[in-house]
Amino acid sequence: MTDKDRRVILGASLGTIFEFYDFFLIGLLATEIAKTFFSGVNPTAGFIFTLLGFAAGFMLRPFGAIIFGRLGDLVGRKYTFLVTIMLMGLSTFVIGLLPAYATIGIAAPVGFIGMRMLQGLALGGEFGGAMIYVAEHAPPGKRAAWTAWVILTAALGFLLAVAVIIPLRLSIGTDAFTLWGWRIPFVISIVLLGISLWIRLRLDESPEFNRMKAEGRASKAPLSETFKNWSNVKLILVGALCILPAQAVIWYTGQFYSLFFLTKVLRVENLTANYMLIAATIITTPLYVVFGSLSDKIGRRRVYVTGYLLAALLTIPIFKGMTHYANPALERAQLAAPITIIAAPEDCSVQFNPLGTSKFTSSCDVVTDALAKLGLNYGTQNSASASVAQVKIGDRLIRGYAAGATDAVAEKGRFDAELKAALNDNKYPLGAAASEDINAPVIVLLLSVLLSFGTITFAPTTTSLLEMFPSRIRYTAMSFPYHMSAAWFGGFLPATAFAIVAATGNIYSGLYYPVCISAGCMVLSLIFARETKDIDISRG
Repeated sequence: MTDKDRRVILGASLGTIFEFYDFFLIGLLATEIAKTFFSGVNPTAGFIFTLLGFAAGFMLRPFGAIIFGRLGDLVGRKYTFLVTIMLMGLSTFVIGLLPAYATIGIAAPVGFIGMRMLQGLALGGEFGGAMIYVAEHAPPGKRAAWTAWVILTAALGFLLAVAVIIPLRLSIGTDAFTLWGWRIPFVISIVLLGISLWIRLRLDESPEFNRMKAEGRASKAPLSETFKNWSNVKLILVGALCILPAQAVIWYTGQFYSLFFLTKVLRVENLTANYMLIAATIITTPLYVVFGSLSDKIGRRRVYVTGYLLAALLTIPIFKGMTHYANPALERAQLAAPITIIAAPEDCSVQFNPLGTSKFTSSCDVVTDALAKLGLNYGTQNSASASVAQVKIGDRLIRGYAAGATDAVAEKGRFDAELKAALNDNKYPLGAAASEDINAPVIVLLLSVLLSFGTITFAPTTTSLLEMFPSRIRYTAMSFPYHMSAAWFGGFLPATAFAIVAATGNIYSGLYYPVCISAGCMVLSLIFARETKDIDISRG
C-alpha cells in the first residue's frame, strides 16, 4: 500500500468517522435534547418525539442514497461526498446553536427535525460514496480489506462521540451539562468538518470513474438505468431483502439494543454500561479488517453466512449470560419465584404504548402495566373463570383491580404494597444492579462476542453489494438497498424488539426479531446470492 493509497483510505474513512459522530450524538443526548426542544409537552412525549427525530434521520437515508447516488454517478465520487459531508457538518453545527423551545416556541422542534432530516439525507449519500471511492482504488483481491477501513468508522464514530460526551458530562456536572453543556459536542463538529474538507479536497477522483468517463461509458440517466432494468432491480432486491437485513439487525443489536438491555432491563448504572460497551467496541474494531481480508481470500458469502449462523445461534444465550453476570440476583429470583399473570384472555391488551396515549383500565391491563414498568419478566396463564386478574409470584397470589372501579385509588395502594412486599420477600432486586454483583470482564467478553458478529458480516456484505453493479450506476444502485435495509430493518430494531417484549412479558423475546432475520437471510443468501469477490468491478 503506497502513501497515496493510505491517503485515499484516510480521507474517505476520516470524513465518515465524523459523519457517524454527528449521527450518534442525537441518540446519546436524547434526554437533554428532549428537555431543550420539546419542553412544551410532557417529558414522556418529549422523549418520544426526540426518538422520532432520530428515526427521521434513518427514514431519509434511502432518499439521500437516491439523490446523491445519482449525483455521484453523473459528476463523480469525490465531489459528491464533499457535498454530503458539508451538509452533515453544517446541520450538526446548527443543532448546537438552535434556541430552545422556551425561547422560540414551536420553531425549536421544527428546526431540530429539519436538521435531522438533512443529516439523514447526507449519510444516505456519504457512506456508499466513501465505500465506492475506496473500492475503486483498491487492487484486485484487496477490495473488502480496504473498504473495511471505511466500515469500521461506524464504530469509531460512536467511540469519538462518547469520548467527547462522557468527560464533558463528568467535568461540568449534570445540571450544567443538561442546561448548556450538551451543545458543545455539536458545536465543535465544525472543527471536524474543516479537517474533513481539507483532507478530501486533496484527494483525486476515483480512477475507475475517470476511466469510465474517458471511455464514454458513463451513465446519462443512472436512476432510469438502475430502476427500469429488471436485471438491476433483481440484484437490488437480493441485496435489500436477502443479504443486508441480517447485517443491519446484527450490528444494531450489538451497538444499541445491548445497551438498552443492560440499563433498562438489568438496571446496570448507565455510565458503567457505557464503559463496558466502549471496551468491547475497542476490542472488536480491528476485526472489521480481519474478516474483510478473509472474505478477499475465501469469498464474501462464506464469511457473512457464517456470521449469520453464529448470530442466530448465540444471540439469545449471550443476553442470558449478561443477565447472569450483570444482575445475578434478578436471575435467581426469576428462577426461584417466576411471575405469572392469571387472567381471562379477553381482559388483556398488548402492553405497547409508544405515544403514551392508551389507557389500560381492565384488571389484567393494570397488573401487566405495573410489571412492565418494573421491567420484570412474566408469563401469562389463561383462566376463563378469573373475574379479576391475579399476579402469582412463587406461591404467593396478589389480586389485581380494575382502574375504573369506584374504589380504584384504595385498591391501587393495596395492590402496590402487596406487589412490593411479594417481590421483596422473593428477593427480586427493585433498584439498580449491585455493583459488587457485576462481573465486568465477563460482560465485556460477552459484548465482544456479540459485536464480533457485526464485524464478520459488515465488510463482506457491503463489498459484495457494490461489486454487483457496473461502475456507471454503482453509486445509485449500491447506496439505495444498503440504506433501505439499514433504515427499515436496523433502525426499527429497538422499537420492534421493545414491542415484542411488551406483548409477551418475556425480556428475551425481543431478540427473536434479529435471530429470525439472521436465520432467514442465511437461507435466502445461500439460495439467491452469488459470490462476487473475483468479478470485474467495471462490469459488476
